[in-house]
Amino acid sequence: MRTDYSIDRLIDIAIALNAEKDVDRLLERILLEAMSITNCDGGTVYILEREKLVFNNVITKSKNTLIRGSAHIDIPPIPMSRNHISTLAALEHRRINVKDVYNSDEFDFSGTKNYDKFNNYVTSNMLVMPMEDEKGEVIGVLQLINSMDEDYNFIPFDEVNAEIISALASLAAVSLNNKLLSQSVLDILHSFVQVLIEAVDIRSSYNANHTKSMVSYAGKFMDWMDRKNDPHRIKEAEKDPYLMSIWLHDVGKLLVPLEVMNKATRLGDGIENFKHRITVARLMEKLRMHEKPEEIEAAKEKLDKIDEGVEFVENVNGRGFADNETIQKVKDLAELEILNEDGETIKFLTDEEVKCLTIVRGTLTDEERHIMESHVEYTAKLLGNMSFRGIYESVPFWAGSHHELLDGTGYPLKMSGDELPFEVRLLTILDVYDALTAEDRPYKPPLSPEKAFEVLDNMAGAGKIDTEILGMFKDSEAWKR
Repeated sequence: MRTDYSIDRLIDIAIALNAEKDVDRLLERILLEAMSITNCDGGTVYILEREKLVFNNVITKSKNTLIRGSAHIDIPPIPMSRNHISTLAALEHRRINVKDVYNSDEFDFSGTKNYDKFNNYVTSNMLVMPMEDEKGEVIGVLQLINSMDEDYNFIPFDEVNAEIISALASLAAVSLNNKLLSQSVLDILHSFVQVLIEAVDIRSSYNANHTKSMVSYAGKFMDWMDRKNDPHRIKEAEKDPYLMSIWLHDVGKLLVPLEVMNKATRLGDGIENFKHRITVARLMEKLRMHEKPEEIEAAKEKLDKIDEGVEFVENVNGRGFADNETIQKVKDLAELEILNEDGETIKFLTDEEVKCLTIVRGTLTDEERHIMESHVEYTAKLLGNMSFRGIYESVPFWAGSHHELLDGTGYPLKMSGDELPFEVRLLTILDVYDALTAEDRPYKPPLSPEKAFEVLDNMAGAGKIDTEILGMFKDSEAWKR
């Protein structure tokens, strides 16, 4: 039993408790320190959750028992009532020192005695005290059992040491409260991120799959780097911020018009205007056949040309690539003259339709692509308005830079080389790989992993992405679904 505990030692413990980030280890540290002071055999830390005391840490030295964390303890929580000594201590905000458990009539120790019976153990004495924060609110309970002298004989818990334990419990409660508050803020941040992703998902379901896939790739890749003990591996404390930057990298798409973001075909919603114009043109040719019998053959010929033109437009509209021959044919078809409802001669295709149908690759015009690319700026702006601090400080930069390229041809800031850290370089590779292989994009079929890596290899060869990181990503097989 310790009687030489000093204020300096309590200060040292307070500093250590404040430095500990893991709540379960913090509680273990508290319990071990209390057991050292009192030279007791066992102890338990309970945390108050929803009007119940939840077992968190359990230690019994003579049984070689050490259980850290409520997730590993298969013991039901204790409802807050005066029938249990630990809950009574919490309810009445008082320390309870029981000198002889088996001869005590003040408390119900039937549960303790049953434990002793089934585990071949003897609980002789007990010290129970609430863990109160700076506001005097109970956030948990510390329970110690079987204080012993130097010869391992059971002796009652010394009141002087009990006072020290009480001070330790108060220090622990304040530290624990700070940790729980910090965790609560972090949980809120994660929940907010999930809400944002759900909002993107509701607007465009394929994008949420894209984000989830990238998070999966990143998680597996970081695990692979840890196993390889790679010098580039992301520190444990930075993994959550990095994954958060991936979750948030496309949040700017919330502000991109759906007709652009979900444009599955070249004409997009404009196909309806085209169909209406063609319906009118056909009706006008049929009306011409009825009103001008001498022009029946000419009208039939025009109808055939219209039908051929419509079939061609519908085919091109769904393509992801247009070669020179297709582009020229679109331009020639545009000059075909048809009639509108007023009998006026108009062109088969408008200038805007020609622009859309002659896009070389993809479905977006230059103007639409610029609008789509603005999502990165929106991402940076939205996240820049949030207060990311400490290890999360880089989240807005990482998330907002995933379309930058090493040769400076990316966007929006045209950054290059050393301006782009490892995290951004990796994020860019993950983004491109999933965009190429995604199976749910409305505007293109997916590439096989082999074909996707050919594209990425070409980008690396052109100096646009990091060759070394690309090689690591391949070797990790984190890309496998």
